[in-house]
Amino acid sequence: MGSDVLFLGLLVGCANYLFRYLPLRVRAGQHRPSRRGVAGVLLDTIGIASICALLVVSTAPEVMADARRLLPTLMGFAVLGMSFWKTRSIIFPVLLSALAYGLAWKYLFLL
Repeated sequence: MGSDVLFLGLLVGCANYLFRYLPLRVRAGQHRPSRRGVAGVLLDTIGIASICALLVVSTAPEVMADARRLLPTLMGFAVLGMSFWKTRSIIFPVLLSALAYGLAWKYLFLL
């Protein structure tokens, strides 16, 4: 691996870390307003949108190659959407959707 690739990886990693860390630090002492604007709602939904986008991009080639994976994938999407709607957190919905996909795959095709 060349040093330019390593440097670029470190630079992108640091920028990603600061992009996530600095907004939390800047707003640490501020109280959250009772009314959120359009920008606040959009920023709050970036997490679930990015997870769904990554899920689609990572599963589309596998579903196209093996159509049996469509139903477990759709079940994972459904659990992700419903659990995010209920909890408004991104951690547990991702874990629950992975569990739902695994259980659907096991019960539909391995039993």
